[in-house]
Amino acid sequence: MGSQDIITIEDDFTLLRFQNDSDVSFQAQHEVSSGLIQFHFGLKGKAKFNFNQGNYALDLNEEKSYLFYNPQKELPLNLELAPNTWVISILISIQKFHRLFSNDAGHIPFLSDENKDKKYYKEGDISPSMAIVLSQLFHYNLNPSIKNLYYKGKGYELLSLYFNRSEDPNAEQCPFLIDEENVYKIKKAKEIIIANMAEPPGLQELADEIGLTLKKLKMGFKQIYGDTVYGYLFDYKMDYARQLLDTGSYNVNEVGLKIGYSTGSHFIAAFKKKFATTPKKYLMSINSNV
Repeated sequence: MGSQDIITIEDDFTLLRFQNDSDVSFQAQHEVSSGLIQFHFGLKGKAKFNFNQGNYALDLNEEKSYLFYNPQKELPLNLELAPNTWVISILISIQKFHRLFSNDAGHIPFLSDENKDKKYYKEGDISPSMAIVLSQLFHYNLNPSIKNLYYKGKGYELLSLYFNRSEDPNAEQCPFLIDEENVYKIKKAKEIIIANMAEPPGLQELADEIGLTLKKLKMGFKQIYGDTVYGYLFDYKMDYARQLLDTGSYNVNEVGLKIGYSTGSHFIAAFKKKFATTPKKYLMSINSNV
């Protein structure tokens, strides 16, 4: 099942790590008092925030981030994580946050005098350098005695990268930022295999296209997305197949062909491996609920 780790870094500064590696959705809840700024980062998979007793929902997609702030009311965290989803959240008080940027707060809208008592919401992308830090937070393997110090450093590093206005992931990076450049290439590899899911390139071909060695492609992909290249693609194709079935516009064979299965039997076997049911039975269950 999924897990929820709460790391208290300092007073009014908390880091939460949500990890769902199971095949079913995982519900996570956490009380959040008013006056706390919430940062949420979707490293992989898909999560959903439910607000106001489920009357309003907001999706957090892979490689996306959210910033929430509402000084007038509490915004408790009610998070639903889809299978194979990793999320990092940071909660920090407006007072502590303001002290971090007291000398350079002009470019942060909700810190200005006219906005400090207003609610604030922002959606953004996760940059390659942020992806590195997020990945490190899920691959912590240092001595437990320095766990809090490690998370404290990574928490502040993540905030500083979030507000790094000059960062351009498409720009040529300095030589010592080779890790960040590699992350950008790995993300490009993910885009390539998704765009060509019906006929994906071979691993060596993919490595050549993004400009990495085969070893760095395999290691980097596993570190960032927690799976092999083709393992990730398999999960993506099955989720996409389920979405196509949900529309009611395609039969089983048509869906199989769209995601690259030349025979229906191979698609049925793959779908059953992922969801423990056949596409036909899944369609029947959908129709029975209509």
